[in-house]
Parts: sequence; structure tokens; C-alpha cells
Amino acid sequence: MTSQVSSPAEQADGTVVGEQRKPAGTKDVRRLDRVIIRFAGDSGDGMQLTGDRFTSETASFGNDLSTLPNFPAEIRAPAGTLPGVSSFQLHFADHDILTPGDAPNVLVAMNPAALKANIADVPRGAEIIVNTDEFTKRAMQKVGYAVSPLEDGSLDGYHVHPVPLTTLTVEALKDFDLSRKEAERSKNMFALGLLSWMYHRPTEGTERFLRTKFAKKPAIAEANIAAFRAGWNFGETTEDFAVSYEVAPAAQAFPVGTYRNISGNLALAYGLVTASRQADLPLFLGSYPITPASDILHELSRHKNFGVRTFQAEDEIAGIGAALGAAFGGSLAVTTTSGPGVALKSETIGLAVSLELPLLIVDIQRGGPSTGLPTKTEQADLLQAMYGRNGEAPVPVVAPRTPADCFDAALEAARIALVYRTPVFLLSDGYLANGSEPWRIPELDELPDLRVQFAQGPNHTLEDGTEVFWPYLRDPHTLARPWAIPGTPGLEHRIGGIEKQDGSGNISYDPANHDFMVRTRQAKIDGIDVPDVEVDDPHGARTLVLGWGSTYGPITAAVRRLRTAGESIAQAHLRHLNPFPHNLGEVLQRYDKVVVPEMNLGQLATLIRAKYLVDAHSYNQVNGMPFKAEQLAAALKEAIDG
Repeated sequence: MTSQVSSPAEQADGTVVGEQRKPAGTKDVRRLDRVIIRFAGDSGDGMQLTGDRFTSETASFGNDLSTLPNFPAEIRAPAGTLPGVSSFQLHFADHDILTPGDAPNVLVAMNPAALKANIADVPRGAEIIVNTDEFTKRAMQKVGYAVSPLEDGSLDGYHVHPVPLTTLTVEALKDFDLSRKEAERSKNMFALGLLSWMYHRPTEGTERFLRTKFAKKPAIAEANIAAFRAGWNFGETTEDFAVSYEVAPAAQAFPVGTYRNISGNLALAYGLVTASRQADLPLFLGSYPITPASDILHELSRHKNFGVRTFQAEDEIAGIGAALGAAFGGSLAVTTTSGPGVALKSETIGLAVSLELPLLIVDIQRGGPSTGLPTKTEQADLLQAMYGRNGEAPVPVVAPRTPADCFDAALEAARIALVYRTPVFLLSDGYLANGSEPWRIPELDELPDLRVQFAQGPNHTLEDGTEVFWPYLRDPHTLARPWAIPGTPGLEHRIGGIEKQDGSGNISYDPANHDFMVRTRQAKIDGIDVPDVEVDDPHGARTLVLGWGSTYGPITAAVRRLRTAGESIAQAHLRHLNPFPHNLGEVLQRYDKVVVPEMNLGQLATLIRAKYLVDAHSYNQVNGMPFKAEQLAAALKEAIDG
């Protein structure tokens, strides 16, 4: 579920959904089916908080939604510069949506840099709300404006609302014991109040949030609330905003249940806690902070009451080493990181493959290589997850497709790790991690049973009749070895990185044994039970678009557009990337053309070509941003016609 935003003035097809006139003397209200809003300003202007609060109220109202936070990597980028611009885009609707929207219908620009950095994305006819107080000569010169864009006619094609946000905020807070600089910090709340009035958003939740956030500074809380209310009242009284807009709840988009707004990282953290409870195992996270994965560490550290232990290590290697030790000790062990951290963890991942212990490696992918683009998204770690270790070291790979799906993907990764005694990669990315959407909280009876049976005693009889414990005596169905808790009498066994003898686990340099163990570890991964890939093909298409991970939303939105235009196209999306679903080869053979959109240079397409000898066509993007639906629709239309 995701959201897109339509212009308050018009919809994507250029028509207003509906219009309701209020009695004379009051403002008009227009009904829309969807809206896309982008808040943009300096990284110190609180745009992420503003967008998050608007999103929370929109979720509580019952709209479907999807968000795209976009912020600099620097903790405090230079004020008023283009690299310092932070933005938050929200798409919400009265129906099921899949992306944060291709282009904003409303842009809130807090300064000249925000306007210049975002104006290229704003379609003609859209609404632009600008904070005129910040359009000083010096601020405009910083970003290359020789003349004010508010006066040179360059914005004539837009509905521009010049609002002195800073002045109005300071005036609203004149009765508070605040300096002018302190009062100015609340201008984002004024803007939030104005937009909340424009789109009939609830306000009670935001006021509660502010009182909670600033509980130790009640004067600051009340000042922010006053600014928020002043923004609402400004919208109600000013003549510049003659129309407000209604987007009804998405009553038909959601199955019956209890919903909340959730980000990908939060859903993933909840999934890990749930997996540990369903497995009846303590959860251990060994981690080193890294963008964009750090929020998982922050969230899990709050849940000691559920048996969660979090360890912030001195580096990536120590983090995964501690996690692997916890796995040996009988915990559901997790390590979280991003691409650069995976590189550092690779030797210990290989050790986990050799030890055949359950371990979850959560990789929240970001732009690379090296430090790359820490706050931007990418899907370029797939081949690293598949092959980024010395020797033959196969690891299962699972990828969620939406922010809410991160919860289910965590449960699935835990299932595979526990049943097959193997490390498992969970590949999310920055787009999913920071984006949010409505999530139906599952009922307890919908959750999988992940309980495992530890080894209890000897499992092998020697020729002389002695009963012993063999740590590598495998389950005939899963090829998993027994999991023995250290300290259990009679279950003493060796661990380490040197090759083990089949069955006994003793150190072995025998060539035939090594060949057997390598092939057995590979067979264990190849034999993992994963669901068949499902194909959405209502019209018997000749072209299939195949995706994985976070491309699901843009691909599905593009497919919907094409089918609405009368085109025939099939769609399939992969959650399991190693092993592939057993029916994938047969599915690929049914189509004349297979197109694989990826936010990399063709990594899944490379795997598909190699394994199935299918001439998969790549469509790639590596600019740190997710695909746009219209962009994909055009590329897929070209593939259909080609």
C-alpha cells in the first residue's frame, strides 16, 4: 500500500474529482481522490518531523499513503545551500496506492534553496507555498538566483502562495518568553497547521505528540502548539487560500483489521521481536551504527521486556562476531548493517556458513561503493549477498517489497535460518527503511510457529556401542545439523572455521570429505522450501516484468497504468532470491520478453541470464532515488512494442 498525491487544483488526468460548495460566507471545499505533498526546507527546518506528523494524522484519518523522506548525509549541511535541502514527500488517497507519487501537486518551500532544488519536479498548475521571509538577497545569491523567482515571472505557470511564515510565527508567539531565534524554530509547525487546515487533517494527535516530545519543556511544547494553531487559523481566515480539500478515507483499500502507520525499519524491528517470541528464543542484536540501518538498533534497544538484548559493538566485525556467539549460545541472533558493513562482516558470515548456525544479516542497502550515498537508496548489494565471501559459501537471500512487508520478511528470514541452520540475508533498502505506509497488525493465530528443538542427548552409536553426539549428523529432509546449547552434558563438540568431518565435526583435511561438505552445504540451501512465484497476468501477455525488493511499488503502479491504457503485460515479484522459487524457470519460459527493472546495473538480470539462459532485458537506475511510475510505464511500453 502506498500513496500518491494529486494537485489540489486537478487530478493526474487534469480533472477535479468533485467539488462541494459551502454556504455563502465560508470557503469552498473540493473533494479529491489523492494528493501528493512535498515539504522542503533547510535540514534544520524540521521538514522530516513536519512530514512525519502530517503522515501520522493522515494514517489516523484512514487514507492509504506512501512516503519518501529525502535528506542530506551531513548531520548539519551548510544552511541555505542546495546540498543542505531536506524534503519529505507524502502521497495519500481514498484508494489503494503504491508509490510516494511521481511529482508533487503541492510544494512547501521554506527558503530559496528548497524552491530551486525541487521546482524541476513540480508540474505546471501545481500549488507552491513559499516562505517569503527567507527570500533575502543573500539567501538567493547562495543558490544562484540573480533576481527573485517570486518577481521575475518564472513561477507564472504555478499557483503561488507567498506567505511570510517566519514573521507570522514570531507574531503568534510574541506572548511567550522566547527569543526571536527560538520562536522562528516553530515555523515548521505553522506550516504544518496551514497544510492541516487545507486538507482537513486531524489535529489532536499532533498536539498530544508535541506535549509528549517536550514534556520536560512545557513552555516549548505550548509555543509549538500555538504556532500550529496559528497556521490552521491563518488558512481559515486569509483570502489567499480560498479553497480547502478533502480526501476521503480509503475504506475499500483495507481488509478489516487494526491498522497503524509504520516505516520499514520499524516493521522490521517488530518482525524480529515477533520472530523471537514465536521461536521462544531470546533475541540478540550485535550491531554497529550505520545509516540507514541504525533505527533498528534504536528500536530494539527499547524492548528488553521481550527478552531482547542489544549490543552496540566497537565496529562491524565485533558486532557480527558477538551475534554469531549468541547464535552458538541458543539465541535468535541478528546483525544489522548496510553495504559497507557487509564487506567487513564477510569473513564471519563465511564462518557462520561453516558452523551452520542460524544468523540473520540485515542489510539496509544504500548507494555505493564505499561510503557512497549514505542517505540515498540503491539495490546494489545483491551480488555481494550472493557471492561476497571466499570459497563456496551459499547464503539464502530474502527481500521485502514494501515498508509493511519488512515485518513478514523478517519472520520468513527467521524461519529459514532456524529450520535450516544457516545464516540468512535480509535485503531491505533506504527507500523501504525510511518510507512508511499503513500496516494491518496481525492476529496472534496468523503468526507462524517458529519453535525449534535443541539437541537433547547423544544421536549416534559408534561401532563399539558407545553413544556419542555428532554435531554434523543431518536431518534427512532439511540437511540441517542439530543445534546444541553449550554446557549441555554430553553434547560437547568442536566449532571453528576449519573444515569439519561429515558427522563427527572433527577437523578434516581429506579432499573427498571437503568436496562432500561443500556440496552438502549447497544442497541444503538449494533444497530450502520457498513458495512458488506468483504471476499477475490477466490477459495472456507476451511480456513479463520481473522485480525484486522495493521496486514492487513503482513496477505495480506502472503496470496498472499500462493496463488502464489497454496494454497487456504480466508481472511477477521475487521475495526469495536464493534459492529462487522452484517454478521460476518455467514461468520465464512462458514469455517472449522479460524485463527486469533494478536500482543497480543489472544484478538480478545477470543471475537470471546465468541460471535460466533467458535473455532478460535490464532497465536500470542508480541515482539514489526510487523509480517513478510514469518513467517505468514508458520503458515497459517500449519493451512491449519493441
